[in-house]
Amino acid sequence: MTLIAFGINHKTAPVDIREKVAFAPEKMEQALHECIGSGSVSEAAIVSTCNRTELYTNLSETESGKENVDNLLDWFCQYHHLKKEDVEPYIYLHSNNEAVQHILRVASGLDSLVLGEPQILGQIKDAYSTANQAGTIGRQLNRLFQHTFSVAKQVRTDTAIGANPVSVAFAAVTLSKRIFANLSEHTALLIGAGETTELVAQHLANQGVKKMIVANRTVERAQSLASTFDAEAIALSDMPDRLVEADIIIASTASQLPILGKGAVERALKQRKHRPMFMVDIAVPRDIEPEVSSLDDVYLYTVDDLHEVIEEGRQSREEAALQAEEIITNQVEHFMGWLRSLKGVDTIRAFREQAELKRDEQLAQAQKQLAAGKDPQQVMNDLARTLTNKLIHEPSAQMNQAAYSGRKELLDTARELFNLEPED
Repeated sequence: MTLIAFGINHKTAPVDIREKVAFAPEKMEQALHECIGSGSVSEAAIVSTCNRTELYTNLSETESGKENVDNLLDWFCQYHHLKKEDVEPYIYLHSNNEAVQHILRVASGLDSLVLGEPQILGQIKDAYSTANQAGTIGRQLNRLFQHTFSVAKQVRTDTAIGANPVSVAFAAVTLSKRIFANLSEHTALLIGAGETTELVAQHLANQGVKKMIVANRTVERAQSLASTFDAEAIALSDMPDRLVEADIIIASTASQLPILGKGAVERALKQRKHRPMFMVDIAVPRDIEPEVSSLDDVYLYTVDDLHEVIEEGRQSREEAALQAEEIITNQVEHFMGWLRSLKGVDTIRAFREQAELKRDEQLAQAQKQLAAGKDPQQVMNDLARTLTNKLIHEPSAQMNQAAYSGRKELLDTARELFNLEPED
């Protein structure tokens, strides 16, 4: 059996290539069945995100490994209606222990665009669930994915890989939690509706913020963003009147002049009876007048403050990543040990069947002797002696022959196998 992980990601391929090999969610089960139907693999799961498309498979044993890999790549290209030479330069391929190491690193956030990001683990769990539902997960991949989930959890628990922010949007939301421990009780006002604001909204939603209001010069753009997160869209001109509702204010527009002034914030604070307001001004030039920071009950951070937090987080995550790599190295060997142990299953089964057959033969003979009225103590003694002789006869004969032939390595193996003290 050969485990394979192959695909492309943000490191190996530009977006125009990645988008061509993405698998549509609604067609994923069909793609998995087609992959299995190609005859190259016996098990398959597909992870497809904006940053990566990867196949995790167990190769079939009908052909050579190289032929199966070539067939798998051919199927991948045919499925996406692409020429092999247009895709192959961007493909990476890992087998067995390297494949295991790869999926463990991916699930732990070590292979992500943002080091330590947690979303990829959920995406891998979704991929496993889909493949399991499609019936393309077998014993090896099932064990691999379960092991992956366990290791990713260990990395999150035992290291600080996800503890500190490494993006402006994430840093802004992380800082808000220092002021408001439970965001589900608070309202956030987002000023602007660009890409950074969208990321902020996503992080706030992930933290379960109670309510979001999106204020933008173009209400239609605000509405487009707000609808994604079940938020309210308002015009920028309405923002001063709604300021009183906001516990968290995050501003990120392209305005050349401040949008939010000290006077408007003072009025809002009076109406709020001086309940604290947390503000982050991500914009350059700034959207919030610097004088706002002088007000009591206002916690104002600028983009420079966030960069300090981000740099601290980046260094912390890089240190944690080294610890995570050590965990993964150990866990790769753990999984490969389990995989190798499968090769001994048939031998162990045959050995047990042979021993059980001898046991049943001697037990039947002992039962006949008891039925004939023979002394039970004598029958038990005969059973124990005869069964022991039969069980050790063949190994003893083989060890005797090994000694006769000078095969000391076999005798050493026998001592290890039967847990005997080594020779002096």
